[in-house]
Amino acid sequence: MIEIDIRLARPGGFALESAFTAPGAGVTALFGRSGAGKTTIIQAVAGVVRPDAGRIAVGGEVFFDAARGIDLPIEARRTGYVFQDARLFPHLLVESNLRYGERRSRAAERPIRFEAVVELLGIGHLLKRRPHTLSGGERQRVAIGRALLAQPRLLLMDEPLAALDEARKAEILPYLERLRDEMGLPILYVSHSIDEVLRLSDMVVALRDGRQVAAGPVAEVMSQPEILPVVGRFDVGTLLECVVSRHDADYALSSLAFAGGELRVPQVDLPVGARVRARVRARDVAIALARPQDVSVSNLLAATVEEVRLQEGPYADVALAVGPGRLASMVTRESVERLGLRPGMPVWAMIKTVAVDSRSPDFGGPATP
Repeated sequence: MIEIDIRLARPGGFALESAFTAPGAGVTALFGRSGAGKTTIIQAVAGVVRPDAGRIAVGGEVFFDAARGIDLPIEARRTGYVFQDARLFPHLLVESNLRYGERRSRAAERPIRFEAVVELLGIGHLLKRRPHTLSGGERQRVAIGRALLAQPRLLLMDEPLAALDEARKAEILPYLERLRDEMGLPILYVSHSIDEVLRLSDMVVALRDGRQVAAGPVAEVMSQPEILPVVGRFDVGTLLECVVSRHDADYALSSLAFAGGELRVPQVDLPVGARVRARVRARDVAIALARPQDVSVSNLLAATVEEVRLQEGPYADVALAVGPGRLASMVTRESVERLGLRPGMPVWAMIKTVAVDSRSPDFGGPATP
């Protein structure tokens, strides 16, 4: 387990307070906009920044405890740190950069093997090249490999994809998924990208201006109203854990079953039974009082209004119960009044097929929701 409970203040008025417990494997995302305090947290874990108060422990070992006067030096914490820019040694070959990470650990303490890392990250063909000849995505994969070969007990990743264009991000994301699934290391992953968080993380800690807004399983946190100031009005929504139930080759569509029903989405390249995450933005969920007839929308779900929150300006947030789950909808305040929306009212949720954003992290193999 990773236990973090820290407080610190900096000149200029910035103050950070964060307290959460993360699992000892998988990805915990620190999510928020620039200046939220995400990087400060992982710097405190690494030992680069000293909190004013609190405690940090990883796997039962205390890294920092202000009350007990414990503050382990950086080298004793055995954390692997991956930066936005790869920071490879330009005069060394890729293999030598990797071996540098390996030399930071003792031979008797090397459960993470060189050959396994090279295969995991797909960098065998790069070993005899120098960093300036690599693409941005290739450099980051080498940087991750170097961090892994230092035999860390915890991997810290600070916006590792922020400097890459969309093509390079698409290139490296599958390798990050393999790293998450195969290495068994806990990862603290800093990002301001909601797509990265939804695709990679198991748990998310949401931060805003140094304050922790929410922490917990990604599907739960990203569906909470409290996340709106972090995500933004037009990106807030619901994350659904689904299973591919069937494919319709004639129309290039797939059906995703979840606890509250089924969604039709553009065809996903996954077998029937595979798990997939689907994100539905609240702005893409319309509400009808009766089952719509003769409409182009193919996703129609029976729902019950759970809560109506009127916001400043034209909008209102409506929480819908769909089976045992919840679905967020953003409508206008005028629509709330015109439809007479109130808790307990049965309604129909309408979701356009193209509004469903499917992700395929393969987080557990075939199952039934």
